[in-house]
Amino acid sequence: MKNLIVAYLLTVCCAASFAQAPKPAEEPKPLTVTLPSTGFAGLDQYRASRIAVYTDDYGQLARYRAANAALQAPAAGENRVVFFGDSITDIWKLDESFAAKPYVNRGIGGQTTSQMLVRFRQDVINLQPKVVVILAGTNDIAGNSGPVSNENIEANYASLAELARAHNIRVIFSSVLPVHNYTPKSQDFFAQRPMERILALNKWLKDYCAANNIIYLDYFPAMIDDKGLLKRDLADDGLHPNKAGFAIMAPMAEKAIEKAVGAEAGANYQ
Repeated sequence: MKNLIVAYLLTVCCAASFAQAPKPAEEPKPLTVTLPSTGFAGLDQYRASRIAVYTDDYGQLARYRAANAALQAPAAGENRVVFFGDSITDIWKLDESFAAKPYVNRGIGGQTTSQMLVRFRQDVINLQPKVVVILAGTNDIAGNSGPVSNENIEANYASLAELARAHNIRVIFSSVLPVHNYTPKSQDFFAQRPMERILALNKWLKDYCAANNIIYLDYFPAMIDDKGLLKRDLADDGLHPNKAGFAIMAPMAEKAIEKAVGAEAGANYQ
């Protein structure tokens, strides 16, 4: 009888233990994100490839973090200039265009003005430049990080300028560059960037600069053809300047920087 009771109790305990045993954890299902189509397969593919950036490091602060840490503070009398922007700045070989000048490149390909705002403190303010040359906006128009109105782009421009002013950094706003559609590679870039939006942004920039004592660097007159498009030989893909394009831009940028440095020193440049 005693053995039967023990056997019964063991059976009940085992059954209870089995009933209470946790179920093995299910493998997490991969998250599938479907972005709305922009109507351009290449841009859709690009945006899909950037999901990790948009969710994990929206401003891409990791890109220049180490370089910034290694960069020493400006020497006494040094007129440090930061070129700040997207791929057009990113691919610009400043050491070739401005030999021996203390110019720092902080361009990141594909970025929009909202992303640039996120990293403006790290990549501009903390580097203590005298001047920042901002070239941005074309990727906003294209919708790289989502649809955005000209008014919102303008608000981002104004925020960048106000942050710089608060830290005694002279601002040079560059015009959004023209585009062309003369080559097969240029077709989508051109279609994604309606010229009327570029012209409207540039008008706003010019007026904003005039009203706020900011230098406006207008590349347009020197870079457009008789149709009002970017000259064919200045950009193979219709968007990114090649060596010939930067050869035109460099002296114009240098003149604007000299003007800004003079203004920073108290010269009258109006």
